[in-house]
Amino acid sequence: MAFNLTVNGQSHKVEASPDTPLLWVLRDHIQLTGTKFGCGIAQCGACTVHLDGKPVRSCVMPLQAIAGMEVVTIEGLQSSEGKAVQTAWEELAVAQCGYCQSGQIMAAAALLADNGEPGDDDIDAAMSGNICRCCTYQRVRNGIKAASKNMHSTLAKSDAIS
Repeated sequence: MAFNLTVNGQSHKVEASPDTPLLWVLRDHIQLTGTKFGCGIAQCGACTVHLDGKPVRSCVMPLQAIAGMEVVTIEGLQSSEGKAVQTAWEELAVAQCGYCQSGQIMAAAALLADNGEPGDDDIDAAMSGNICRCCTYQRVRNGIKAASKNMHSTLAKSDAIS
């Protein structure tokens, strides 16, 4: 069956079964491999993408359920929150092995889009579904806090220029 998808702002026509998980469409049909397979049951977060701006687990999201929705993967994350998170991750060397990090970054960017100044409890709640084999949880939390701080200092600078 043919499906038309919008992924990272680009249209794609995909021939696949309606119950094919979005993860495999992204990786096998569209060749976007930044979204990782971890568990296949929506428990680890490695496959997190944004669907109409909300974080979802692509390993259990059937293709038929996303008609007309905008998919953003780690390759297309261009929001100010996403850029702030990616910068903080690099500056603080958040990643260790890196396998889970695309999912971590996608979840963190979604958190900051909803709550620009999250506290520890907010961060822990938003990130609780993202498992890191290397246990970089404290570094992830510090990265989110740094991204939030950088976003606010950038906004303050742009307001001062205006």
